[in-house]
Amino acid sequence: MKKIMALVLAATMALSMAACGSKGGKSAKSDDAVAAIKKAGKITMVTNAEFRPFEYKDGNKVIGIDADLAQAVADDLGVKLEITDIAFDSCIPALKAGKADFCMAGMSVTEDRKKNADFTNTYFNASQVILVKKGNTDISKPKDLDGKVVGVQQGTTGDTYCTNEDGKNDISVKEVKRYQKFVDAVSDLIAGRIDAVVLDDYPAKQFLKDNEGKIEKVSDNLTTEEYAAAVPKGSNLAGEINKVIKKLSDSGEMNQIIDKYTSDSAQ
Repeated sequence: MKKIMALVLAATMALSMAACGSKGGKSAKSDDAVAAIKKAGKITMVTNAEFRPFEYKDGNKVIGIDADLAQAVADDLGVKLEITDIAFDSCIPALKAGKADFCMAGMSVTEDRKKNADFTNTYFNASQVILVKKGNTDISKPKDLDGKVVGVQQGTTGDTYCTNEDGKNDISVKEVKRYQKFVDAVSDLIAGRIDAVVLDDYPAKQFLKDNEGKIEKVSDNLTTEEYAAAVPKGSNLAGEINKVIKKLSDSGEMNQIIDKYTSDSAQ
């Protein structure tokens, strides 16, 4: 009887392990991520394609700095790249749920985000800046955000900075108005429905170009930040992406990709 029970228990454990290993068609171990990607023949990236020049739509295709870097990662692994456009604050939850292999979305590395995802080495340095309506006289420095209605994209570091829940920043805004897309925040700024927009410097440059004579940038920056790719906790994909970042940086291709989307001639 003991032998029969032992055999039944062993069979049950084997079935359970097999079920766990095959869930979703992916390995249950994060450190097998690269092997699983190569076996599947594709790698999936999530992003929010509302962040020019890092990711934006050209027709139905997502292009930009991050899209080119992601393609370089796919080429290095010898697999097909698939990019899924979702809300910015859904990117890390998508990684945790196993719906994507990595995220590149002009995402700054923060201690809070590191609790839920691993990050690669930095590939770009950025700053948070303030946009105001042209001719504004009320906001000329970060402290002038006190008592103002400020637009941000939900889940961004600008959102965290302006919300200031931990009290680390020396500002106290009247209201933080959250948007899914920065373009909607800028539209409300131009219409006078909010007092300022806080966002990253490079997308800000594009909005200034697209809305010349309507908005302007406050000279002082709010923060200095680092962009990196995010992967699920424990995923060995981070190491592979780091190799690509180093190769592109050493060869000068990284600067070429950035210049391609940030030069005056870029569309």
